[in-house]
Amino acid sequence: MISLLVFNLLALIYLVSPTPTLKDLPNSVKSDLPGDTVQIPNTTAFFTNMTRTEVINFYQASYPGLFRIHLNHPPEKAKTIWQETITSYYLEEFVLPFKESIYINGFEWENDVFTKPEKRIANKIEYLDKEYQAKITLRTFPVKPLTRVFVFLVTEFTLIFICQSYLSFLKKSRD
Repeated sequence: MISLLVFNLLALIYLVSPTPTLKDLPNSVKSDLPGDTVQIPNTTAFFTNMTRTEVINFYQASYPGLFRIHLNHPPEKAKTIWQETITSYYLEEFVLPFKESIYINGFEWENDVFTKPEKRIANKIEYLDKEYQAKITLRTFPVKPLTRVFVFLVTEFTLIFICQSYLSFLKKSRD
């Protein structure tokens, strides 16, 4: 019983602690194009010459967490997170369980696997009269602290109920 109390106290501290503030991508220009600002909630975009590895490493360092999960999604999934017209070369996600998710969509026009190499030049990224190698679009899905605690407690009680039911079933089957 004491271990459950300590576990719940630690979980409560984790759940009510704030999530990391999302930092702007360094050596990049923040986009003010339609769809990159307020039109799609919690979305920010940058034009950059950073590589995929550099972008992911930056956000991995900026988005720490003991329980952080790093997922790599197929680029086609970006259309369900943003809009049907978004271009994508890679899509990665960092999840802080019960707290928040951040999606990182990268489009590198020279590496576009959906366009034949000889036609990729048509996808060249230009913004404010400057050429960039990539456009990075971020979207967070934050969860309010009260909702985090509620979902955690429901999950915990459901798991306890399932375990007790299973143990009860095992006990009855032995008798």
